[in-house]
Amino acid sequence: MTKKRCGWVEGKEEIYIKYHDEEWGVPKYDDDILFEMLILEMFQAGLSWITILKKHEAFKKAFDDFDIDKIMEYSESKVNELLENKGIIRNKLKINATINNAKIFRKIQKEYGSFSTYIWSYTDGKIIKAEYKTKSDLSEKISKDLKEKGMKFVGPTIIYSYMESIGIIDNHTPDCFKY
Repeated sequence: MTKKRCGWVEGKEEIYIKYHDEEWGVPKYDDDILFEMLILEMFQAGLSWITILKKHEAFKKAFDDFDIDKIMEYSESKVNELLENKGIIRNKLKINATINNAKIFRKIQKEYGSFSTYIWSYTDGKIIKAEYKTKSDLSEKISKDLKEKGMKFVGPTIIYSYMESIGIIDNHTPDCFKY
């Protein structure tokens, strides 16, 4: 008997099913993972998530395992190297935003003790269950705050998707085995 999943993943590729079953909506608290997911969600803007999933390993390699300290120090030559990398999304604005956002991420960590403390404080550590939206008042609020702090590519839709990917929002449908 096959597992019943959220409708958006039914009949999709194995990589998508694995993401749905093992990662999507699962609470994440590790700052390294929170940073990685923020960058991947940022690169996804305007594209499908399956594109990012298929390029995930190439992103990991190209961006030094999403090492914040290394990314903060990327030079123009590293940016040019990334722009030549066919394994990733070669968008100069998003690459430069990644460098910028690494610096802001680090500032948030210093201010709050961790990025996890910062991001989860918006819900007092609670998981939001089943909204089925693409943005919300909460994603607008977080987006506004991150933009005021200086982050780029963190609009309300990206932040909503980010909250789903890190488990702040659990949007598994009632008929899904993950619900």
